[in-house]
Amino acid sequence: MNAKAIVVTSGKGGVGKTTTTANVGAALAKLGEKVCVVDTDVGLRNLDVVMGLEGRVVFDLIDVFEGRCKLRQALIRDKRVDTLHLLAASQTKDKSALSEQRMQETVKHLLEDEGFDRVVIDSPAGIESGFRTAASAATGALVVVNPEVSSVRDADRIIGLLEAREITEVRLIVNRLRPAMVKRGDMLEVDDVLEILGVKLIGIVPEDEHILISTNVGSPASLDSAGSKSSASQAFRNIARRIRGDEVPYLQFDEKRGFMAGLRKLFGGA
Repeated sequence: MNAKAIVVTSGKGGVGKTTTTANVGAALAKLGEKVCVVDTDVGLRNLDVVMGLEGRVVFDLIDVFEGRCKLRQALIRDKRVDTLHLLAASQTKDKSALSEQRMQETVKHLLEDEGFDRVVIDSPAGIESGFRTAASAATGALVVVNPEVSSVRDADRIIGLLEAREITEVRLIVNRLRPAMVKRGDMLEVDDVLEILGVKLIGIVPEDEHILISTNVGSPASLDSAGSKSSASQAFRNIARRIRGDEVPYLQFDEKRGFMAGLRKLFGGA
């Protein structure tokens, strides 16, 4: 991806946006990029917890927007990877404090003045002001989708809104894939999702209890050693490599077609 400012979104809550932001950001930093992950979920911030940095938040995104601190004062450097930084959301403000103009200025400052190679923006759920603010400064997008009907339908809506904003580099991450359910015909397979949404795939992340554990302890799984047995950890590292332009084979899962023959009618397809 050529995009230097990438919004991570989905429309639907609970699909793994924040976990994806933390893991992709950390993986990009381990590959040598200077990365800032930005939480725009004002009032419901979680990115700091997922990254294990909640105890170090002094200033936040809204403090920067409203001039209570300089941008550099609000940046938290991750001690595990020197090139990884966090800009946290506010816990006490509401979404009325968000500003598309301020977001654009902040991201521009991060890229041009602070020297970041990539800014990865964690969008809140929904399509209201939080999403609009998160997307306003982005030139690329990672759409996170679970292989189930409501998630795909919401992702379809989000992709349309991204395209309306002329964000052309839109890539899909199929998250929490369960090959056994796909094989039984109880879950959409990746080809079904791609056919419905019509955007390029950049990653497939299987359901993996290691991700839940790593999230609970505040240590992104993509920081694991390359020899980690966690397939999800490897999947996030592979996504980061593809963002940088590497050709990386997709992990192989035992899938089988055949989920609800009439599903595509929900999306206006044949």
